[in-house]
Amino acid sequence: MYDLEKHAKTCITIKLYLLIMNKLESMAIFVRVVEKGSFTTVAEEMRISSTMIGLHIKGLEQYLGVRLLNRTTRRQSLTDFGHEYYQRCQQILADIMDAESLASRQHQQPQGLLRIACPISLGVHVLTALNARFQADWPEVTLDIRLSDRPLDMAEDGIDVMLKIGELEQVNSMVARRLADYRSVVCASPAYLQAFGKPMHPNQLINHRCLGFAHPLASGHWQFIEADKMLTVPVKLVMSINNGEALRHAALQGSGIIMQPEILLADDLRSGKLIRLFSHMATATKPVYLLTFADRQQLPKIRHYVDYLYSNLSQSLID
Repeated sequence: MYDLEKHAKTCITIKLYLLIMNKLESMAIFVRVVEKGSFTTVAEEMRISSTMIGLHIKGLEQYLGVRLLNRTTRRQSLTDFGHEYYQRCQQILADIMDAESLASRQHQQPQGLLRIACPISLGVHVLTALNARFQADWPEVTLDIRLSDRPLDMAEDGIDVMLKIGELEQVNSMVARRLADYRSVVCASPAYLQAFGKPMHPNQLINHRCLGFAHPLASGHWQFIEADKMLTVPVKLVMSINNGEALRHAALQGSGIIMQPEILLADDLRSGKLIRLFSHMATATKPVYLLTFADRQQLPKIRHYVDYLYSNLSQSLID
């Protein structure tokens, strides 16, 4: 006997599948139109007519009830909503590609877009060189680097891999791997030391002009290690800046004493533009962690990048 109910459910499933696939195709076409800037170029690329490209865009706009593109005879531009929708479509399509790659992740070569977040100084002075070498080995991976000293939400900002300096409060659904220790040094310019004298012990910093990072937890005290014990000394900050590179330039101008990452100051210390203080004492180090999502860490692009940083980042910080 013919099962009418089963047939109806099958038809509904097929229609739903076709609707979803058509929607995804339209989103992919919209993304390519934005990236290429031309209906004709995308039509030639996809081997369909420009009219069909236009129908896909028009269909999306009708479904959303919002215009995505401002079009004239000579040019096209994204509307405000279109710009935000474009970014969301990029993320959705990237997630779909990642999900599909899970089936063959053990054999697939790393490829696709990899979004990485990293503090500014670490990114500029270490990660940039490492990324260049990584892409030389895996040229099919496109890197999107977000350098920021402000906290980012990995899920909300679409981040695949995040580097974080300092202890972690909680990781929730993420996997955290400790990569290395991040060392800082205390130094000043020869001009400053000639004008104000050279402190011989951290306790004397309270009598000097110090420049610090603009953060409540790092503003009033600096930490050292003396005889295997933690030594916390008060400092008098005459200037606070929320950027390590800016603090470096201020120190080079003779504005005061700074405590900043060794990788940021290495060239200046070698050239003598900055003089290291308290070289007989170590400063408190901070751990560098690498964060990934537990359910995405085996994607080839993420797995290879994590393994690469785990093998190379520590040595880069030492150098």
